[in-house]
Amino acid sequence: MEESVLAKAKKIKLLLLDVDGVLTDGRIIYDSKGRDSKFFDVRDGLGVYCLKRAGIKTILITAKGSKAIKPRAKDMHVEEVLANTFPKSVHLDKIMKKYKVSLEEICFVGDDLVDLCMMKRVGFAVAVFNACNEIKRSSSYITFREGGRGAVREVAELILKSQGQWEKIVKIYDV
Repeated sequence: MEESVLAKAKKIKLLLLDVDGVLTDGRIIYDSKGRDSKFFDVRDGLGVYCLKRAGIKTILITAKGSKAIKPRAKDMHVEEVLANTFPKSVHLDKIMKKYKVSLEEICFVGDDLVDLCMMKRVGFAVAVFNACNEIKRSSSYITFREGGRGAVREVAELILKSQGQWEKIVKIYDV
């Protein structure tokens, strides 16, 4: 792992996540009544919950809204969901003030063009493995896992390990 990546991860106090393509694999299924369904990875959820236990908050920020997002956000104990947001960066100043963090203390994980405005502003920009090239070029780190397939868990572990918190989290479950 590059020292610059670890140094950025060590500063993180707030995680911002895109939803479609990051917490999900990007597929959206519509039923015959027009209701959408999304697939979430349980490992990603535990990663977010572990961050919360270590005092690192998470916010979901998505350009598209969906009724499926709020129950998942509740399961993961995220602080808030910002849906139907474009450009996503309009919320950054408010988020920094509300959570008392600087840009360098924010990690954002994205996958597609709607995330570009966030990638270029935060201190630790992360692209999922299957992100578009523009997002990958704007990132400090590219995950080994794809969006919706454990990429968020990978980021959570990276942050927790860089901050010396991972072993404490593991001990919670080693009873």
